[in-house]
Amino acid sequence: MRSDVVVLFGATGDLAKKKLFPALYLLSKSGRLSMPVVGVAKSDWDETTFRDHAREDVIAAYPDADREVLDAFVNRLTLVNGDYSDHDTFEHLADAVQTAGGTRPLHYLAIPPSLFGPVIESLGKVGLAQHEARVVVEKPFGRDLASAQELNAILHQEFGEDQIFRIDHFLGKEPVENLLVFRFANSLLEPVWNRRYVRNVQITMAEEFGVEGRGSFYDSVGCIRDVFQNHLLQVVTFLAMEPPSAADAESVRVLKAISPIDPNQLVRGQYVGYLDEPGVAPKSQTETYGALRVDIESWRWAGVPWFVRFGKALPCTALEAVVTFHSPPRMLFEEDGHRPHPNELVFRLSSNDGVTLKVQAKQPGERMTTHPVDLDVSFGTALGARQDAYERLIGDALDGNPTRFARQDAVEQAWRIVDGVLATPTPVHPYFRETWGPSEAERLVQGEAVWQVPEAASADPSYAAP
Repeated sequence: MRSDVVVLFGATGDLAKKKLFPALYLLSKSGRLSMPVVGVAKSDWDETTFRDHAREDVIAAYPDADREVLDAFVNRLTLVNGDYSDHDTFEHLADAVQTAGGTRPLHYLAIPPSLFGPVIESLGKVGLAQHEARVVVEKPFGRDLASAQELNAILHQEFGEDQIFRIDHFLGKEPVENLLVFRFANSLLEPVWNRRYVRNVQITMAEEFGVEGRGSFYDSVGCIRDVFQNHLLQVVTFLAMEPPSAADAESVRVLKAISPIDPNQLVRGQYVGYLDEPGVAPKSQTETYGALRVDIESWRWAGVPWFVRFGKALPCTALEAVVTFHSPPRMLFEEDGHRPHPNELVFRLSSNDGVTLKVQAKQPGERMTTHPVDLDVSFGTALGARQDAYERLIGDALDGNPTRFARQDAVEQAWRIVDGVLATPTPVHPYFRETWGPSEAERLVQGEAVWQVPEAASADPSYAAP
């Protein structure tokens, strides 16, 4: 059954301000949220101040917000003030949920993972973790395999796996979901989507900005934890999976087939100037750049190298996946040493999302030589505006639909892949801002490929969210 009240922990925090209140407003506007929202926070705000801030947060995101819808949404907000370690806070919360008429709460934990334990335990003590309750937890889901397993054990003290929704906004983005649709709704790809026809796959996630005031957080994480272990492994699984009966199950199968990252196939980098960022340790070895090779030991992909690079302070902000196919067995149109470029299928997955198929056509003139031609579609132009990721994900959690959320076994498999290189870090190599990272990364693709330069994209801060 659908949840009938939203309980928002961390209701005065940055995530609620930038993402959650705007998403809840959009759900209200579409008619999918008519229930009360109970905020929980340790603050000195009263209910009027809380509602005023929520209104401002929505208008900041959507200046043309429907004022009638917004007024109705804000009037359904209430606030419980208190410390998460204080049992009285949860007694007051239970009273607030009962007053709101809620019997099936959706608890959204927009709080640090260190607070999950006391909050989960207290929810159980006051009867707010019953079998019809649900809990949403934000990434990071741990910082290594052991801590991820510990976090899952904490959650399972009071909630069953079917009640737990591990939210990663990346899984709700239209361009990422379109990978599945493009692959499995178009039958022309399946015959060539394997080791016989695919030479290599390359994924680049570039951010032109640095840590931008997040130095203290970032220095304890690094980009392998921040984006590779979750976001980019999800892109790998969507590109590599078998035709799914359930996408989450097939993702886990792909993760199980990925070997742990070989330290010799990993290059870590750090942009010059990172050590001067506020909150960064003077001799920090935290990486702001990573490049690595992924090997998938499956019948479909055995022997096909997957190259992934990611980092900050690079020349542009973009997320792209490039599938490069083998060249034809005979070069019928090769003259004067001219060799046609192999076909490539490029998925643009950031704000300018779309697909480009790079093929060969005859160069005009007397000679039988080829010229590359791009067959391109922009999804924004073709399909128009798309739904906000948080709007979609919160709506799914309210409905009890787990499809777009991370499963426990998938989280633990992803940590298994990177656990070794996190425990024993490789050296970090310096690189300058607005370059494509340290030159040492070139050795990873030597003899197999060259690093593809993605199309420049406008900055998309949501890709850098913790």
